[in-house]
Amino acid sequence: MTRLPVVIVLLLAVAGLVALDVVISVPLDPYGAPPLLALGSGEAASGAHCAALPGN
Repeated sequence: MTRLPVVIVLLLAVAGLVALDVVISVPLDPYGAPPLLALGSGEAASGAHCAALPGN
């Protein structure tokens, strides 16, 4: 095989995966999403390793 058919197959596979993801996934809710940066907002971090309290 030459490079061109391999590149074409790869691009078709990526396009197929993106199309499948767009069809299956639920639309994002920008109002329900947490803020990207909450600097000085008073909101506590949650759901990540940085939110875990140190244990003894």
